[in-house]
Amino acid sequence: MLTTKKPSVSTVAHTKPNTKEAESWSLDDHWPTLLSGLADQVTEGANALQNTIDLLLSKGSISKQEHLMLSIPTDRIKLSGIGAQQIHRFYGGRIRQSHERICMAKLVEGVLQERKKDLAILGIELRRKLKSIEVLIDPTVAHTFVSAVVEWGIPFGNHIDVRLDLNTWPEYARLQLRVSNDGTPPSSSASMDSLSWMLVRQIALAAGGIEIDRQMTEDGVHFTAMFTRTVQAVDGISAVDFSDNQSSMFKTLASVYVLTISPALQIRADVRDALREIGILSDSVVDFDQARQAIASRMPNLIVVDADVKDYGFDQFRRELLRDVFEFPFVEISPDDSSFDMSGFGEFSMAKVGRGNIREALGTAIMFELAKMT
Repeated sequence: MLTTKKPSVSTVAHTKPNTKEAESWSLDDHWPTLLSGLADQVTEGANALQNTIDLLLSKGSISKQEHLMLSIPTDRIKLSGIGAQQIHRFYGGRIRQSHERICMAKLVEGVLQERKKDLAILGIELRRKLKSIEVLIDPTVAHTFVSAVVEWGIPFGNHIDVRLDLNTWPEYARLQLRVSNDGTPPSSSASMDSLSWMLVRQIALAAGGIEIDRQMTEDGVHFTAMFTRTVQAVDGISAVDFSDNQSSMFKTLASVYVLTISPALQIRADVRDALREIGILSDSVVDFDQARQAIASRMPNLIVVDADVKDYGFDQFRRELLRDVFEFPFVEISPDDSSFDMSGFGEFSMAKVGRGNIREALGTAIMFELAKMT
């Protein structure tokens, strides 16, 4: 009985005895090409899938909600392909870097805004507290790095806290990401050494000036990145000299933005004028629904709230706000004309300024509240 003999590896390798390449070929030497090819195929496949999903939506075959639910896993597949491409480019030294002074708070916030909708659909609660600190780094590299850090942390839980501050010593910009799951088992795709983590490590190695550390915790993970090329730390309102040096104070408060909530036109006008005198930009709304719309466009540094509206949904409004930030300062306008009470350091403590004392005391109260946030 005749049988067909399968060719062995050595037989295949020597089908052309005179070809040295066939004899010396090794996957170890060609894995970058393999990675690049795989990344291209994944990305192209994800793009084709997304185009099909878009076509189904345009024909009315699926609803907008179904389109969104299908688009999110498609985007994540595409991110995996892009991540592999980026690892290949960083490894091969194909990334040209142009180091610039970048405000890391703005960059991190931009990344979080890009992922906000995806995180909400995945049921992930996001909070952050970002301090304005400048770092010398390539903007594109920094954006890719922060995106990869967030992507790495997503599978580990349904609560993500992001903090950017200045390390005590050495004085480096410090980016921290904490992911917790409240006892809920993490995603089956959770891996400490995922593709995203490989990208994080490769960027830190190639970019220079980034020191990274990670730890497993009982309920998730904790990641820290130190940027050794920190060039400027804006300490915010705590650096204000409480003296007559108005130019120094105006310079420090120039980036502060305050939102006022009051149904009373006179209170809104008095608050606006008091803030204008110390160089603070502000807007005003009449209720919490309008406040939510205003915050969706721009997050304020502090909110001034009229005591007359505190009984109409203030607690719920504050809880919603604290889902997006670690802590947030408020100043209450009290019906007692002459009152002026500074807040303590409790989570729900609030400063109070009387209606008849706005011009004289509001500026001091706001500076104190902002100083506590630094």
